[in-house]
Amino acid sequence: MKNLASYLLVMFMVMFWIFRVVIAFTTTMGIDIGIEAMNLNFEIILLFVTLLCIILVIKRKILGAIIYLISYGAYFGVFIFNQIKPIIDGSGGISDYGNVFLSFIGIMLAIAVLFELLFDKNRKAHPTDKKTDWFYKNKDFDRKLDDRADKNNYRMY
Repeated sequence: MKNLASYLLVMFMVMFWIFRVVIAFTTTMGIDIGIEAMNLNFEIILLFVTLLCIILVIKRKILGAIIYLISYGAYFGVFIFNQIKPIIDGSGGISDYGNVFLSFIGIMLAIAVLFELLFDKNRKAHPTDKKTDWFYKNKDFDRKLDDRADKNNYRMY
């Protein structure tokens, strides 16, 4: 993660995850904040899957973005599909509008994370090599120079 877009998307992922935790908590406690979890059991599973995906996205693994998109598409996409008809008919309430809006944000966030990982040039240009990175990127193996270093005057006759 070397560019601003990566940091911002991970921050939005974490903020959206915290927001979904609050929604799951308020739904469980019966507190009405205008937005409620669509399926509480699936929401809790999705929270743990999202945590795993955030870690994989931080490590720049494309699998994390794919799992994130599939899980959010399966959860939020079905809800949007089911709620579009009542909203178009005008029979939806304020909570339906809020839930559809947040579902749309969740899906757009997952798509943005996937595209950001797919088109990241730094990830493709500098892949990690576990065979050599442990030595070359480790500060413990750097040569420590003292005041006597490189002061040997060898004469060639």
